[in-house]
Amino acid sequence: MLLGLVFAIAGLLALTLAADQFVKGAARLAIIFRVAPVIVGAVVIGFGTSAPEMVVSGLAAFDDNLDIGVGNVIGSNVANISLVLAAAAFVTVLPVSSETVRQQAPISVAAVLVFAGLLQGDLDRWEGGLLALLLVGVLIAVLRTSRATDPLAGDVEELVGDEQHSVNLEALRTVLGLVVVIVSAWFIVEGATRVADELDLSGGFVGFTLVAVGTSAPELVTAIAAARQGETDLLIGNLLGSNVFNSLAVGGVIGLVGPGPVVDTRLAEWGSLLMIAIVVISWIMMMTGARVTRREGVILLGLWIVSVIVLSGGESADQAASALLNIR
Repeated sequence: MLLGLVFAIAGLLALTLAADQFVKGAARLAIIFRVAPVIVGAVVIGFGTSAPEMVVSGLAAFDDNLDIGVGNVIGSNVANISLVLAAAAFVTVLPVSSETVRQQAPISVAAVLVFAGLLQGDLDRWEGGLLALLLVGVLIAVLRTSRATDPLAGDVEELVGDEQHSVNLEALRTVLGLVVVIVSAWFIVEGATRVADELDLSGGFVGFTLVAVGTSAPELVTAIAAARQGETDLLIGNLLGSNVFNSLAVGGVIGLVGPGPVVDTRLAEWGSLLMIAIVVISWIMMMTGARVTRREGVILLGLWIVSVIVLSGGESADQAASALLNIR
């Protein structure tokens, strides 16, 4: 189990650093080749920031560990809207723009609902294709409505900067970043599988906790940094957008490369219900107060803790404690 933990933690650390470099290189290359900033923001950065979840979940599903992949998607969605949003709210009150409430939040909730619905029973290949098609539709709608105001320009500017960039250097950054993402994802899946086997935990629970929190680490670090600097305008929108990509893009990938039943029915049923409840509650908070306060952050953090307890199945904590004592 110790080797599994080493694999998982080392893989998560490498993944966090590599994914950041991959997104930065891809965004800069797109700008060099005169791709419109709105497309860079919606497509390149959108896919790039979900690269950790996509590669880890896709590799897990391809390796017949669908539960780990699904647990990662559900856990990442829950962590984004509870753990990450709560951490940022503890730093400062987070204002919510009317555009976020009207446009981004409903799309995010709808994406989560569709993904949760398709998880009940088998996740078939045609359902993965459906999720991918829905993502294309969402991207087209976002691009059409964003061309005038280009709300994603701030993200693009931050990644690209004002200075001139070398095509060769950014291409190397992008390729190496992607290679390390893929290799580190293998270590994460291998480590998570070993931990689940040794502790007699379901792959879905390990995916929901260890893997999901790890792949959500970039969002957590970025959210806290943005809150400390008072740059919260795009924070909530980015988290909602991440959930759209997780549900549709990552969900589509795992359905296409590793279709089959979700063995952990507690994850498919209770995990889906908890995910839906948390995103809907957060949406209500945004609509009623036009901000997320520290008190609401406490509520969201509490919901994340409750979700972990519910999905543990009651016996997992005892099993984990027993296994750790045996190691000692």
